[in-house]
Amino acid sequence: MEQRAGSAYVRLIMRIALASDHAAVALKDQLVAWLTSEGHEVRDLGTHGDDRVDYPDFGYLLGQAIATGATDRGIALCGSGIGISIAMNRNPAVRCALVSEPLSAALAREHNDANAIALGGRLIGIDMAKACVTAFLSTDFAGGRHGPRVAKLTDVPQEVTS
Repeated sequence: MEQRAGSAYVRLIMRIALASDHAAVALKDQLVAWLTSEGHEVRDLGTHGDDRVDYPDFGYLLGQAIATGATDRGIALCGSGIGISIAMNRNPAVRCALVSEPLSAALAREHNDANAIALGGRLIGIDMAKACVTAFLSTDFAGGRHGPRVAKLTDVPQEVTS
């Protein structure tokens, strides 16, 4: 990923962790190889084969890596992306958005300060997955009016105020 700094481009190296269930292990493996070739520090949290596993286990593991600061961003994958995104969002430190195209990935960062995205391994191919990941990693949080809303995602509400 590159970001413009003045008139020069600066390469941003991130710590990225990925986790998947058996339904998306092939896509995860392709993303791990690609992100590594891009120079990122990549942690593959599994699974590592086609044997049936439960996506919540891997969603919780990736969520913990984000919560402890062991990784900057997370990429979660299962067959549809839905189940693992639900598991990820059980952790209050995680803001995981299910995305299937780059605009949603960028808006998840810009408006929601998402620290993880979920992808459906049975629903999108490698080229679309790379486009989503690129948008996710290269977009900054806009802050401003979005800041208080994001804070509400982390803080447990005592009562609804709006």
